[in-house]
Amino acid sequence: MKVAIISGSVYGTAEEVARHAQSQLEAAGLEAWHAARATLQDLEGFAPDALLAVTSTTGMGELPDSLMPLYSAIRDVLPAAWRGLPGAVIGLGDSSYGDTYCGGGEQMRELFAELGVKEVLPMLRLDASETVTPETDAEPWLAEFAAALKG
Repeated sequence: MKVAIISGSVYGTAEEVARHAQSQLEAAGLEAWHAARATLQDLEGFAPDALLAVTSTTGMGELPDSLMPLYSAIRDVLPAAWRGLPGAVIGLGDSSYGDTYCGGGEQMRELFAELGVKEVLPMLRLDASETVTPETDAEPWLAEFAAALKG
């Protein structure tokens, strides 16, 4: 199964989590692909069987600038080939921001819902005010995600 990992980062933490997710999914026997600042054309060329979004949150609960071009392109096109694919989201944020905590992740969940992507696991929320090792903290969830895709 081919898993495309979409990511957006402000300071690089979400990119690091995405790279770690790629290695974890590959170790679980899946074909994972991640490219920072991927384009819609890159994603469609990979022809994914599943989608994983890993994004931090910026400003007032928005997506990082690095992810906006891809997010907008997907929203404009809503690729029919992705309807019904399994997927999930890892959201990074800081709970001290209250209502906007993991807002970037919530935006990706909404986009996946518009695409018709089936959420196979609830969004993993990684809280910057509670962890200094988000990539390691994501491992149990990633193992569950891999098992859900294979099952």
